[in-house]
Amino acid sequence: MSCSQAIADYGLRAIGIGLRQLPKSDITLCDQIVLIGSGMLWNIYFAFFAVILGFFFATFLAVCRASQSKLFSKPAEWFIFLFRGSPLFIQFFFAYETFVLLPRAGIDIPLGFMTVTIATGWLTKAWLGALIVLFLNTSAYSAEIFYGALKSVPRGDLEAADAYGMSGFIKFRRIVWPTLLRLAWPSYTNEAIFLFHATTLVFFSGFPAWRQEGDSLYYASYFAEKTFNPFIPYPIVAVYFIISTVILILLFSIFNRKLNRHLAPEKQTRIRYRPQLMR
Repeated sequence: MSCSQAIADYGLRAIGIGLRQLPKSDITLCDQIVLIGSGMLWNIYFAFFAVILGFFFATFLAVCRASQSKLFSKPAEWFIFLFRGSPLFIQFFFAYETFVLLPRAGIDIPLGFMTVTIATGWLTKAWLGALIVLFLNTSAYSAEIFYGALKSVPRGDLEAADAYGMSGFIKFRRIVWPTLLRLAWPSYTNEAIFLFHATTLVFFSGFPAWRQEGDSLYYASYFAEKTFNPFIPYPIVAVYFIISTVILILLFSIFNRKLNRHLAPEKQTRIRYRPQLMR
């Protein structure tokens, strides 16, 4: 089979487009590169939606934790401590076991004039259940980053905003929010990269791949089992992640320059990727 034929057959195999049957014999290097690259679509899917949704929820958590009211600060603090204090793999396992216990037919919520049924069957699938866990996990870590940046906003900027008559949401939107992002962005970039790498844990979690439409590590494990040679598929996964990480750093760097465009060049913060060996 030529590489062009492998691309046509397996290029979008991970999302259900192409041949349903995986190659079982005469597996070529092109088959492995194409199928593992197809699985990367799921890793990108998990990372993209978890980061986007987690970004806004983390901002909300950071603001709540900085609140002087314990009604807001304590729940946010407990949430952050819970998800930062427990291993991500345990969170996957606990979430899956919890979702399995939910009624398959859904949960009925009576509203008086009608009853709404919330579907729960999809929560045990990787595309939704694993995404929820990644979203909650990155929200907790990002909230801690944003909280530290929020406490580091220069007091002089806040006093100047008060002198101009700004208060409430206007001060937050024009002064606190841009400064918070500028201070937190380098650390937040590292968190986004780590989350992208953590999407490989979905393969080891209890969430099953639907119709053999798994992520990159799912196909790498399949090829390692069929060819008895793990030194080809797993390095391919590593290369895909390295390339994707470089692209991610470039995208975050562009936004970082926009956040610091008003500062002198010597005062601008630069994004440097610092791999976290332990978490």
